[in-house]
Amino acid sequence: MSYWDVAPEHWGLIWDNLDYFLWGAVRFTSEFPFVENLGGLAASVVLALLGIIGAFWVGLAAGLMRISRSWWMRYPAVVYIEAIRGTPLLMLIFWFFFLAPIMLGKTLPAFHSTLIAFIVFTSAYIGEIVRAGVNALPGGQMEAARGSGLSHVQAMRYIILPQALRNMIPSFVNQFVSLTKDTSLAYIIGVNELMRTAVQVDNRETRISFEIYVTIAIMYFVVCYVLTSYSRRLEKKLSRYQARDR
Repeated sequence: MSYWDVAPEHWGLIWDNLDYFLWGAVRFTSEFPFVENLGGLAASVVLALLGIIGAFWVGLAAGLMRISRSWWMRYPAVVYIEAIRGTPLLMLIFWFFFLAPIMLGKTLPAFHSTLIAFIVFTSAYIGEIVRAGVNALPGGQMEAARGSGLSHVQAMRYIILPQALRNMIPSFVNQFVSLTKDTSLAYIIGVNELMRTAVQVDNRETRISFEIYVTIAIMYFVVCYVLTSYSRRLEKKLSRYQARDR
């Protein structure tokens, strides 16, 4: 019997499990949080979204500390960024998952442990994006702002950062794409994201492994392609704005 003889049946089973791939065994409740047991692709996207939001603020602080003139702010930021960037993400996930019971005296849910690891890991890369974005601006920007009577903090807040952050947007989107793919690592500690739902369906429907992993590969591709396309449009739009400003 060839593959094409059984393909309709196999892809029919994929269709039957599609809702589980998309959002897992979700239940709607009347109390907050009103969604329980969120899984699948929805859990991966939520995990990536919360991770990038938290990492933005931590990374922004780390990046500004790294370019600070004060050594007591710059050196800790350099150590943090370089140490985290030199550490595998999977090790950080394990580290926070097993460190929480020691530090807090109780076990954190796997989702929370993974989210903390994502924020810590991604913020180091965002810190480098912030540093590069600020340093890419002409050196006279800060001097002109200071010459107009603004303090260093005011000049950074009102003059430097708005320009730098506009140029950083495509890099932030690319980091979001990378983090979305990295959510598959959460499977290893039991987070019911897309990869884990695929394994669960594979254990239940043992004949359709090929179709299962093709399906989740397509799901990852669609999400990442949408984000990448959005990043390209942002780059073109920013280029037009910059050309018009000149």
